[in-house]
Amino acid sequence: MKLLHIDSSILGGYSVSRQLSAQVVAQLHAGRDDIEVVYRDVAADPIPHLSGGYLAALQSAEADRTPELQAEIVQSAAVLDEFIAADVVVIGAGLYNFGIPSQLKAWIDRIMVAGKTFKYVDGAPVGLVPGKRIILTVARGGFYTGESPIVSFEHTETYLKTAFAFIGLNAEAIVAEGIAVGPEQRAAAIEAAEAQIAALTA
Repeated sequence: MKLLHIDSSILGGYSVSRQLSAQVVAQLHAGRDDIEVVYRDVAADPIPHLSGGYLAALQSAEADRTPELQAEIVQSAAVLDEFIAADVVVIGAGLYNFGIPSQLKAWIDRIMVAGKTFKYVDGAPVGLVPGKRIILTVARGGFYTGESPIVSFEHTETYLKTAFAFIGLNAEAIVAEGIAVGPEQRAAAIEAAEAQIAALTA
């Protein structure tokens, strides 16, 4: 089984999403020697954001492919191949200004590729990469569930679930929220998320 582990937090060792994503990988790996893990840190080694030059190069063999653009095309293909090859994808993501880190958006843009991961049939999207398991570990500083007045402001978990649903995949989410409220809430949120992780099976 191939497992792709993606981290996107810019907080390094202080990141809750990184802490939880690592625990998910360890939980799935426990007692098994048939899991091959590929790790990509899109914060430490960012993928370029999409550009007009890149899109033009994909659509026309006549486009001017500078060495930099050619390197980007090769990198983009490698990112897509990693995703397609994976049986399980574990993604650590924080909520930054109500959405996903821009570095993670750049990765999403490289895997949402018409003809590779989705196509349209009678105007409706159809996923081309079925059977993958997607596990999200999401960290949020405030509260975005229940009776919170800012429930509709949450666009990390909801965006990622929407993106993966578009290509035919259901994403599971393990969420620690309220981690910026105070030390006690942070600890309680992490403990609750860790209990969910402990119940995961490969």
